[in-house]
Amino acid sequence: MADGVVELPDGRRVRGTGLRRSRRDSPAPAFAVYLLGRDPQGPEWEYRWVRWRDFRLPDSTEQAVTALREAHTRAESERVEIACGGGVGRTGTAMAILAIMSGVAPDDAVAWVREHYRPRAVETRRQRRWVSTAEVCSAATQVDVGEATSGDG
Repeated sequence: MADGVVELPDGRRVRGTGLRRSRRDSPAPAFAVYLLGRDPQGPEWEYRWVRWRDFRLPDSTEQAVTALREAHTRAESERVEIACGGGVGRTGTAMAILAIMSGVAPDDAVAWVREHYRPRAVETRRQRRWVSTAEVCSAATQVDVGEATSGDG
């Protein structure tokens, strides 16, 4: 797909990018998750900021997975963007979590993202291990209560 847009196995589309890259003609997202050391404070659209410094892991796994779950849910009907500074390590790691949420096996998520998003995505050993940790996998594959209930309720 063009300009960093990845179609996840469940059909949802998410744009991965780096904030140091030009937006060019990319349309603005309806919702974004920014994986940065500090709050970007500037986008005109709704976003979640996850404190996640370059080449590291998020300060809070719970916060990261919650923001990515929201992105995954919203990607069903909205334009969603995931971004860090360069669009490779942190963004690739987040895209791997989205792939798990979409049905990719945790052990295959990094390879899947490297094939479908960027060949160098998920840059560090710690990021690769984090993708497959029990805590992250468990949180990423849980079904939201709202998704699990029927409408007759």
